[in-house]
Amino acid sequence: MRKLLLFIFLLLAVSVSAQDFQGFVNRKLQTYPKSRLLDIYKSCFKPTTMHRFLSSSMLMLCFMATFATGVFAQKEVMAPQNVYARQSVSLNGDWNYFVDLQEQGYYDYRMNPTRWGYFLNAKPQRPSDLIEYDFDTSPTLHVPGDWNTQSEQLFLYEGTLWMKRDFNYTPREGQHALLYFGAVNYEAIVYVNGKLAGRHVGGFTPFCYDVTELVHEGSNFVIVKIDNKRHQDNVPTRNFDWWNYGGITRDVLLVSVPETYIEDYTLQLDALPQSPDGRNSVIDFTLKLNRPVAGIAVTVTFPELKIRRTFTTDENGCLHEKLSTRKSKLQLWSPQDPKLYKLSLEYADETINDEIGFRTIETRGKQILLNGKPIFLRGICAHEETAYSNRRCNSAADADTLLSWARELGCNFIRLAHYPHNEWAVREAERQGFLLWSEIPVYWTISWQNPETYANAERQLTDMIHRDHNRAAIIIWSLANETPHSEARDAFLSRMAKKARSLDSTRLISMAMEVTGASNYVNRLRDNMNQYVDVVSFNQYVGWYRDVNDAPKMRWEIPYEKPVIISEFGGGAVAGYHGDKGQRWTEEFQENLYRENLAMIDKIQGLAGTCPWVLKDFRSPRRPLPGIQNLFNRKGLVSDQGQRKRAFYVVQEWYQAKKPQ
Repeated sequence: MRKLLLFIFLLLAVSVSAQDFQGFVNRKLQTYPKSRLLDIYKSCFKPTTMHRFLSSSMLMLCFMATFATGVFAQKEVMAPQNVYARQSVSLNGDWNYFVDLQEQGYYDYRMNPTRWGYFLNAKPQRPSDLIEYDFDTSPTLHVPGDWNTQSEQLFLYEGTLWMKRDFNYTPREGQHALLYFGAVNYEAIVYVNGKLAGRHVGGFTPFCYDVTELVHEGSNFVIVKIDNKRHQDNVPTRNFDWWNYGGITRDVLLVSVPETYIEDYTLQLDALPQSPDGRNSVIDFTLKLNRPVAGIAVTVTFPELKIRRTFTTDENGCLHEKLSTRKSKLQLWSPQDPKLYKLSLEYADETINDEIGFRTIETRGKQILLNGKPIFLRGICAHEETAYSNRRCNSAADADTLLSWARELGCNFIRLAHYPHNEWAVREAERQGFLLWSEIPVYWTISWQNPETYANAERQLTDMIHRDHNRAAIIIWSLANETPHSEARDAFLSRMAKKARSLDSTRLISMAMEVTGASNYVNRLRDNMNQYVDVVSFNQYVGWYRDVNDAPKMRWEIPYEKPVIISEFGGGAVAGYHGDKGQRWTEEFQENLYRENLAMIDKIQGLAGTCPWVLKDFRSPRRPLPGIQNLFNRKGLVSDQGQRKRAFYVVQEWYQAKKPQ
């Protein structure tokens, strides 16, 4: 009888639809690490009574059926390095959408995952069929783009929205189809032709699925369930000081790659040229295929350096070689001369073209050395929000305006706050000669003791470094911003620092700390993370959150033999609003604040750079003051409409004096 019951249950288990299990896993099981799930599984299999055996057998069958659905074995693959150089079809453009405030397209009225969700893109087959949605007759949003600034009704919306795009596809023998998203904020559940491709969490990094088995000849469709609700355990957490732009905010591509393809590659200057003429430099070259295949020939070419070498992959599908520039002088990348060399990687029928700059970055005592020489970082902080239209940036053209303002200010360095910016912006900054600080949104009060929060943060760190590790412009990976001190926080961030170092040992590590004490006009910075960072950076707002008259009295205690960057300072003003320098929100108040701060900052020992907060006024729901803020953070040196405030010229003059450094 027991065997019969077990057999019946087996038949029931394997007949359950993948969609039912998918919903359950998305709600429950995906919040657990796989190691924890295996512990749960093992604990259920203690050989005691037959009753427990039957219960365990049922659980085992549930796990087998769940894995069979492909929910755990998702088709997610690492986003290919330099994805824009691959053969691809853009899926940008108009996508149909509708709002799903109560997520009825994903759950039934009992809040159980439904197998009849909106991801099916169902159509009535008979006049009597009841289907209460229709993508084809729904309005459209442009991709890439946030939904907040494309529809007045969605300006403040935080929740679920479904988006659909039709596309044609022609299979090619030996080719795989990868569905690439530059970023979706915040949670994205992706379906292709009604079948689950995968789920991604995090709003600022790329992700990619191998959808070869989900697409077919002719017309296809992709549907994305997007949810930008804020949660305590997210990264960033529930509260943050920028606009929560929802949607598919960066490019979507259908990428065609061979079955075996170049997944990643790295080219870094091994050391400064040993000869005076710049010859005999050594370039460290590593490459990884998407799977472990030995004996694959890959040719690397730098025409201008007269380098053309062919190597074969090892048993892990990897290469690690040295390239010599003995035939040509290597010109180093710098803000004054942002030299980029054309590169091609050839493998079978695939050719990847890129532009690579070579430079070194290191510290010596309290100095930052670029290409072996001390440099002062004349910086500015910037959010990824466009000038004039105040929407999420997503193109090189969007970046150009902001970069032109930073150049006019006299900057050679930009802090990309508070999350990885889009790849177009990073590459454009590199071409124009800006050094960059790139950051993940571990911001304020993260859930330090939650393992899933850590896994999320580490995944964002990994994806940020993976995408941009060939960009010479990026010199600093930042781990966090203004995080309250605790043992849990220190454990979290120190682990992150070690991870960053393991992924990229060629760049500096920092984070925006906070001043921990300020009694009797003595500002003290003591942070246990000092031992894990290369550059000590901190935010301070003397003159805005403290009396500006305190600035001349301030002394600073920074007891670390490391370079110091003031990663934020400043105050707010409404462009065009004038009055006495003691009247808050006037341009004169902000101007005086900057004069006093710059005089104070100049006295800090080991000062290696500054990043005023912030380049332009930007949207923030935390700034509601009517007639002044109007949901904008007004600390910009430039207004959201491009007006230079008086403080802009104060910083410009100070940076002009710093240029010889």
